[in-house]
Amino acid sequence: MNNQIKNILIAAIISLGLLTGTAAAQKNKKNKNKYQRPTVDAPTTFRGDETVSPDSASIGDLKWFEVFKDEKLQELIRAAVIRNYDLRQTDARINIERANLGLTRSNQFPQIEAGANLSTTRSAQNGSANAGAVQNGSNIAEQPKRTRSIGGVLLNLLSFEIDIWGRRRQQTKAARAFVQASAEDRSAAQMTVVGDVAAAYFNLLELDSELEIARRTLSARENSLAIIKIREQGGIATMLEVRQGEELVYQASQTIPDAERQIERTENFIRLLTADVPGPIARGRSLAEQEELPEVPAGLPSELLARRPDIRAAEQRLVANHALIRAAKAAYFPTISLTSLFGFQSNQLSSLFSGGGNSWSFAPQIVQPIFTAGRLKSNVRFEQAQQELSIAQYGQTIQTAFREVSDALVERRKVKEIRARQELLVTTLRDRSRLAYVRYEGGVDTLLNALDADRELFDAELNLTQTRRNELLALVQLYKALGGGWQQ
Repeated sequence: MNNQIKNILIAAIISLGLLTGTAAAQKNKKNKNKYQRPTVDAPTTFRGDETVSPDSASIGDLKWFEVFKDEKLQELIRAAVIRNYDLRQTDARINIERANLGLTRSNQFPQIEAGANLSTTRSAQNGSANAGAVQNGSNIAEQPKRTRSIGGVLLNLLSFEIDIWGRRRQQTKAARAFVQASAEDRSAAQMTVVGDVAAAYFNLLELDSELEIARRTLSARENSLAIIKIREQGGIATMLEVRQGEELVYQASQTIPDAERQIERTENFIRLLTADVPGPIARGRSLAEQEELPEVPAGLPSELLARRPDIRAAEQRLVANHALIRAAKAAYFPTISLTSLFGFQSNQLSSLFSGGGNSWSFAPQIVQPIFTAGRLKSNVRFEQAQQELSIAQYGQTIQTAFREVSDALVERRKVKEIRARQELLVTTLRDRSRLAYVRYEGGVDTLLNALDADRELFDAELNLTQTRRNELLALVQLYKALGGGWQQ
């Protein structure tokens, strides 16, 4: 037995030495194929950024409650971050990838199981199973009986692959990268949820402003219609002027239920984002009272690659695909696995762990693929194609991010200019409408000019509140494009 053990050990040492030498050469080759981040042609500045000397400071580095100062909006965002169903789904995906990582990583370690058995038999002393039977018409005296207990305790090493070529390690590395990618996906989802809640809240405030303008305009037009009817009764105005006044009243009145309809729909949408049943939403500051940041720096484009979670997620998938390629290539080399068993067996429980009742076995196995009908090559090609797809998606994600930042910068700058000019237009139209009605009531001008001025003022006020909303939405868009909103 000792000679057999020596022969097994000598053969194992020689095989291990040969394989170690081959593994070292393979390791040197793998070191040359380590993952490298694809080169990206990042611009020096964002198009649309008018900062004279941009630095690394960016609004994207701020936490969401540092950007949105409205207390009620902060409460809504906080509720959405905790309860939103999309975020809860991403949390579940993270747990799935973590569990998969645990399963994959377990293949790198030995799997050992323990077992025990006990069997008891009872028989006659002479070995006859018919003790006490009737023979020749008389009862034979009952023979003494013998009880035998056979027990065993075994430790079994299941088939364990010695990961010389790193196949299992690369699979674990890929699984770990997928966990990181799912975590970045969660951050990207939170970034989207924060932006959606803020945008819906600003839309709600804009609809509130539209409703207020419609009600104020309706009240003013009803007062004007009452004056026109009095003048018509006195023979100063005509029935045509009465109908024109009624037209403006009905135009203003029909916008009120439409605004109320949109308000309730927007409230329900916000409640969905916060995982609540449909219902009203508490308001904080009005649309005109929303606090603006004194400066909105965009930062450097190179910093965007490390800030946006969707870009980081795309790169983690690149890391995973690169590791899977190396694992697929390692399948060309021999697979070395070990199976062993060690334990004790005895027909006397008292001497189970003593004496010579121990048993063991050791079975190393080496398997070298010879002919697989192209399966290994196809697997490598499959993983390489997956990597090419990930590289294309990574580049597209980066270019999309640059475009979104540029669009948001242009949007914010131009909408701000539009808002300034619309404020001047509303001021002018208010004065014009006032003068037109004064001239009409004084009999100097016709009602048509007064009605036209009133109609244009109403449209201009609605456009102005929509532009103010668009200016805030441009801030939300820029904050999201710069990778803000996922910070805890």
